[in-house]
Amino acid sequence: MKLETLINQIRGGLIVSCQALDDEPLHGANVMPRMAVAAAEGGAVGIRANGANDIREIKKEVNLPVVGIVKRTYEGSPIYITPTMREVEEVALAGAEVVSLDATFRPRPNGIELSDLLEQIHRTFPELLVMADISTLEEGIGAADLGFDLVASTMSGYTPYTEHDPNPNFDLIEQLVQSVDIPVIAEGHIRTPEDAARCIELGCTSVVVGSAITRPQEITKHFVERLKMVRPTAKPSAR
Repeated sequence: MKLETLINQIRGGLIVSCQALDDEPLHGANVMPRMAVAAAEGGAVGIRANGANDIREIKKEVNLPVVGIVKRTYEGSPIYITPTMREVEEVALAGAEVVSLDATFRPRPNGIELSDLLEQIHRTFPELLVMADISTLEEGIGAADLGFDLVASTMSGYTPYTEHDPNPNFDLIEQLVQSVDIPVIAEGHIRTPEDAARCIELGCTSVVVGSAITRPQEITKHFVERLKMVRPTAKPSAR
């Protein structure tokens, strides 16, 4: 897919992250493709999905661009979002239009350099767009300089050096928009429509929301934790 075509489809819209990890209630049984259908019916302009099987099944159900990832851990590296070419191939062959990968300044599996991985992706899958999941402005600028097609604020708050940053990190999003010449996608801790709208107002091309829409256990927890902060009013005794 050409970048211009993608941008025309997602500009100013919502990408819904339809993911369920192995230990979560909605994992398996073709649940995420149905979640993607619900998102599409609600007006989503794209889907972010984890794993080749979910990507493949989602592509059968919805006519929306898919940002694909594969989460996999490797010994000796903290990077788990599409960390190597193996995962990139799985995403590409499953039919995603975009592959997103961790582009933070942290050691990659087997010591591979991010620049070498990006070069290999472009050479092997020239039609596949590549998005950088970053946590700092410096990482975003570095990704743009390397030749990534898009950059997303996904990892802000998830690296040791950003764990105390505000969530959502509007400052980072605004700085990225002002500092790089590639489309900026806002992602990470976006919980309300107001949060999403602010990201677009700051100049983002699109907004990714996951947990606040597609993870009922997290949505429930958010309500429960808020209710714990309120002291119940005593019910008047019956006479």
